[in-house]
Amino acid sequence: MVQTVVITGMSGSGKSTALKAFEDLGYFCVDNLPIVLLPEFLSFADGTARKPTKVALVMDVRESTFLDQYHSIFTQIKEDGYHVEILFLDAGDDVILRRFSQTRRPHPLMPKKGNILDAIGLERMRLACLKECSSRVLDTSAMNVHQLRQEIFSLYEPRKRLDHLVLHVLSFGFKYGVPPDASLVFDVRFLPNPYFDPRLRPFDGTSPQIRQYVLEKAETQAFLERFSQFLFYLIPQYGTEGKSYLVIAIGCTGGRHRSVVIADHVANLIAMKGSDVIVTHRDKDKET
Repeated sequence: MVQTVVITGMSGSGKSTALKAFEDLGYFCVDNLPIVLLPEFLSFADGTARKPTKVALVMDVRESTFLDQYHSIFTQIKEDGYHVEILFLDAGDDVILRRFSQTRRPHPLMPKKGNILDAIGLERMRLACLKECSSRVLDTSAMNVHQLRQEIFSLYEPRKRLDHLVLHVLSFGFKYGVPPDASLVFDVRFLPNPYFDPRLRPFDGTSPQIRQYVLEKAETQAFLERFSQFLFYLIPQYGTEGKSYLVIAIGCTGGRHRSVVIADHVANLIAMKGSDVIVTHRDKDKET
């Protein structure tokens, strides 16, 4: 019998991230399968010669008939003898609102007259019964994408661990707050600031003009020499202790110039050492 996990829950709660984690665990994955096709899909998967042993499906309100038919169809497939686990992902309204604001994607239940909070409230109300009868409810409010991935690993394949340390280099502006998920925070506000040069102010730290201005300074070169030595000593220590994800946050005043240059430079150094590295410039576009 095919082991099946149906991933459902609130829009913006991380279902796509969860599905990718299941794929990494060797599950056959399908996103947005129409609910009416679920019985036929399971019957087909179970009857093929090279049938998948593990299946993960995302099913949610994007499919118009889901809310009306999920109860009867889930009941039907259980009566047919299929073991289906329903994983319900949830998050706080404020977290979902922030995630939609960041991605700028429309909520699937957004009314013609109203706002996204109305859509979130409507979805929460209509999914209440499904949440109540789900096999497992996972609140992702305090998780980033990497933490959610690790949570799926620990729940569905406890022996599965990332075999290497993933590094996330994040630039930010102190005026907008320190990133809450930062493992290490470094302040580069002591470096000369191109913001005060009217000719350079309109550019951000990804531009050649700003990179040259920051990197050519003697203060920057001395800092980077010591900083890289420190990181290349420290990173393997975290890996030895079993940490799979490390956020290195580099901040300047507004997060637009100095921190962006340093983050990109450090990320390139890390990549040259053969490590997996992600770069994010959180506040680069907030100042003009």
